Amino acid sequence: MNLKNITISSLVLAGLMVNTSCRKLVENNPSGATAEAVWSTPEGMLTLVNAAYSDQRNFYGKEDAILMTEGGTDLWFNQNKSSYANQLTRYEGFTASSSGTNRNAFTTFYKGLNLANAGIGRIKNVAYPSMDERNRREGELRFMRAFYLWHIVEFYGGVNLRTTEAQGAELTATRSSVQEFYNVIIDDLQFAKQHLPNSWGAEYSRATKKSAAGFLARALLTRAYHSTGAEATQYFTRARDAAKDVIDRAAEFQIALWPNYRDLWLPANNKRMSASGGEALYTISNSANNTAINFDGNANRMHMWYLTQYNNRIGALVQSFEYGNDGQRRLQPTLALLDMYNENIDSRYEGSFQEVWLVNRVAGNPPVPSNYTLTAQDVNTYKKHPSLVGTVLRHGIDTALYITKRSIANESLRPYPIFDRDTMYTPSGAIAGVNAYPSLIKFAYPNRTALNAQPGFNDIFLMRFAEMYLIAAEAEFRLGNSAAAATYVNVIRTRAAKKAPVNQTTAMQVAAADINIDFILNERAREFAGEQIRWFDLKRSLTPQQWVNRIKTLNPDITAVQPFHILRPVPQEELDALLNGAEFGQNPGY
Repeated sequence: MNLKNITISSLVLAGLMVNTSCRKLVENNPSGATAEAVWSTPEGMLTLVNAAYSDQRNFYGKEDAILMTEGGTDLWFNQNKSSYANQLTRYEGFTASSSGTNRNAFTTFYKGLNLANAGIGRIKNVAYPSMDERNRREGELRFMRAFYLWHIVEFYGGVNLRTTEAQGAELTATRSSVQEFYNVIIDDLQFAKQHLPNSWGAEYSRATKKSAAGFLARALLTRAYHSTGAEATQYFTRARDAAKDVIDRAAEFQIALWPNYRDLWLPANNKRMSASGGEALYTISNSANNTAINFDGNANRMHMWYLTQYNNRIGALVQSFEYGNDGQRRLQPTLALLDMYNENIDSRYEGSFQEVWLVNRVAGNPPVPSNYTLTAQDVNTYKKHPSLVGTVLRHGIDTALYITKRSIANESLRPYPIFDRDTMYTPSGAIAGVNAYPSLIKFAYPNRTALNAQPGFNDIFLMRFAEMYLIAAEAEFRLGNSAAAATYVNVIRTRAAKKAPVNQTTAMQVAAADINIDFILNERAREFAGEQIRWFDLKRSLTPQQWVNRIKTLNPDITAVQPFHILRPVPQEELDALLNGAEFGQNPGY
């Protein structure tokens, strides 16, 4: 699907509001076309449907998304304890005016919401050849409206619930309850699930029936935590049933757990995860063949932000396509995250993190692979035994750098730099600031056009089939059915178990007694680390004080977090633009 950033003038959106503020979009319209004319035909409405997708690409695949969804949680901290984006990653100085990322996200979601609302409000007046075709396109629009509303309500709480197109400057706004948001979200997703097709063929990044069904399960689970008593039981039951429905219809939806977890992330498989038998339920696609049809030139830059610095550590290592562009590092794993994996039996650690870098030095003109001889300076810098001077490290065979969660003895006798857990982290689990950590390599993009190129064109999986098992497990646990929860979890752990040299499937199984919310959160971390969902997992399942306690315990470098940070602030400029800004009010604590 061509989702190049469609210009406002081509969509004739002059005068429409981006969000609840009073800023207008003023565009020259030389053609004289009007929205009513352009969007009155199926072909014209398709441009609006496509536009409704586009703003998700303003967020996902960009730096804002990882800072908003993974930063500031129990799993990640600023790489090398840098001060970058402290408001989101440390909660330091986080005010309604302080974070451009927070402001960008707020604007992006409301802009996308308005486009979806425009389509939903207008599509009933379009003469489609059949009702089925119209309902399919409305299903896309309602999926996208649910998508934007879910992000708004989970990040910002009960703010302005918009379900109609803004036609001009609207200088007042009202708040709606979280429950009212979810009434719309769930209704939209039920409509989308009913009317969307199982496949759009080659246009695989459009919302499909499996996308709506999966997102509905996620929304119902989250909604349950906004309830108590019988109502909570009702929603947990619905969430379990919705997730089970996806699992039971896997053949119809043409989805399956990818047999090997590590292979999920191989670049060669990236474009296959949404195809027949793939694991992705909803995908943001990027074209690797024609960058002109992507939303922007950078597309998906996630391949850079979780890497450690490996280049310039030692002469045996140079920047490479295989090891990635390490020039824009953002987040590093907490020791708590690394320790959630038992790498002896669980393949997801090696499938997610890189600890070993082999010699990749090149020399000569033209450059060719070259061995490396350890120098006296290397020995002195890395505190190696003097006898190692002159050791030859072979290209592509010998280790050039080892960064590991393990404790390593006799480091001085190994002819390569080593950063182990005792070097990288303090006894309390805080980050020591040595600028080294295992790299998250799920999003590797070795197909860059240049070694230091930033653009990446991998597809982004916003929802995977594996999540359905863990949604069902969490719902069962909350319903008091821990044995059923363990059964669902064990499906995921069976896939994750190492199969060689010894099959560890049995060792990976858990029992009902093992299931509690901490275990579920840890299991979701093992499965989804870095996949732009952690903020939502913690916020959903914990009270504000539990949320603070978990973050401070597992990420001890975060000391400023408070219970009110479980919501992000409404950007101050949005409130300032309202005539009733004081009445609308800021989120508590800001």
